[in-house]
Amino acid sequence: MSRYPVDVGELAAHWVAQQPDQVAVTHGARCWTWSELAERVASASAALRLLGLRPGDRVAVLTGNHPATLELTLACARLGTVCVPVNPRLPAEEIEYLVNDSTATLLVIGPESADADAPADSTDSPGSAGQSRFPAVRHVIRVGGTDGGTDPGTDPGTRGCSNGRTSGGPADGYEAWLESGRAAAPGEHSADPDACFLQLYTSGTTGRPKGVLLTHRGVLGVCAGVQPISGGRPDHSWLVTMPLSHIGGQECALAALCMGARVVLARDGEPDVAGLIERERITHTFLPAATLAALSADAGATTRDFGAVRQVWFGGCTIPRSTLRDCMSLFPDALVHAYGMTEVCGVATVLGTGERLDHRHRLSSVGRPIAGVELQVRDPNTGAPLPSGRPGEVWVRTAHLMAGYWRDPEATEAAITEGGWYRTGDGGLLDAHGYLYLTDRIQDRIISGGRYVYPSEVERILAELPSVAELAVIGVPDESWGEVPKALVVAAEGHTVDEAALLAHCRRYLAKEKCPRSVDVVDHLPRNATGRITKKDLYPRYWPHPD
Repeated sequence: MSRYPVDVGELAAHWVAQQPDQVAVTHGARCWTWSELAERVASASAALRLLGLRPGDRVAVLTGNHPATLELTLACARLGTVCVPVNPRLPAEEIEYLVNDSTATLLVIGPESADADAPADSTDSPGSAGQSRFPAVRHVIRVGGTDGGTDPGTDPGTRGCSNGRTSGGPADGYEAWLESGRAAAPGEHSADPDACFLQLYTSGTTGRPKGVLLTHRGVLGVCAGVQPISGGRPDHSWLVTMPLSHIGGQECALAALCMGARVVLARDGEPDVAGLIERERITHTFLPAATLAALSADAGATTRDFGAVRQVWFGGCTIPRSTLRDCMSLFPDALVHAYGMTEVCGVATVLGTGERLDHRHRLSSVGRPIAGVELQVRDPNTGAPLPSGRPGEVWVRTAHLMAGYWRDPEATEAAITEGGWYRTGDGGLLDAHGYLYLTDRIQDRIISGGRYVYPSEVERILAELPSVAELAVIGVPDESWGEVPKALVVAAEGHTVDEAALLAHCRRYLAKEKCPRSVDVVDHLPRNATGRITKKDLYPRYWPHPD
């Protein structure tokens, strides 16, 4: 791979010198060459400066998986400001919390955002002040929609790109704002590799979301660690299905840009991921577990031409072994299991398909650390390192680590030790060969009669049953044992959940103390914007005063 700069804001300009007319970004039927992308990033950076933004100022972006989000990420990196992507599909109250917590002075609103989520006095030109809901916001810009459709008969390798100055749709204040920056001098800014350019919020599955401060060094370090694993090249195409407000979406897009590859931004809620992979000749992608499960259950997916696919990365939550086996058949030798978190810029460990095929017991492993990452499992109470095979808390040390949590020094101090180790809060164990196996979030661990029960272990067993569509295992109060496992189950379509059969299935494969004592059948389970079950929302029903 051609060497890339230490400044994320210079990635587009870097590749212009080598492949100016190659396609850099595709979204629906529209695309932008590297020359067009670099020009738009430079214009956005200059336009930010014209608004009076300076290094360290925050730009909140509610545009979903829209090219503007990617352009503003790069433009902020170039100027020294900080991009704060926010998922427009979040509830209005959570959007309000995230924008206000970030103290953003500029709010960019995309076509995906409902009018109710926008400040009442926003306009399609810069200079508007935010409504009282967003007291720090001084400027509001609205982004018009792209045409969104893709011509299935068009070869992505030869498709002509739309001019970068073409309006994205009616009332597109973003394009007019970019135009204001084209005539202005871009200004000079020398990026500090350890400066924050991207602020992503944690999922909030165990509490209030925290703003994670990501640096040039951290993000580019992960990209460098991923490159030899992915074999990424400029002639590849990377599909981004995860939200750009999530580290999975950002890291996938930025890794592709680092390698000079084409970024294909899927529309929010893309209904036909299989068709998009086939049509755009995708070579690499990161898919959430729910999308993998849907593909494995889609009989039509087996007739698709996935011949261009080299790697399908996944991670984020437990996947039943049956789904994993089906996906291994759908994408032979292509599945890559990644484990990480926002605080380490996305990826800490990786396990490839070949490692699973050679050692079937590793189906449940998340692999070994990528280059530049140290990993240990320690006692969550004493911090002492544990021997292989002993479960504890996963600790990570790397130069990819966040700069800290935004305006939360107490949380930062609690998460990062004096020796530079990040306490992930995830339970896991290492085998004798250094492969990591996750058990659960330390906060979700159940202590029943003095023994640890890891809900994910129970969930893997129950997920094999055809009557179970979704489930979560939590601890509930018990007078004799302190707490005991309970299973909350959503029935699969056409099935009835038999509580006795579920409990008997658990007793067949699990020790007695690990088996749920009861089963509740529910209509749905609460999830956050990235599809992860928010167990913190399940506890209040069973615990009078949950921690």
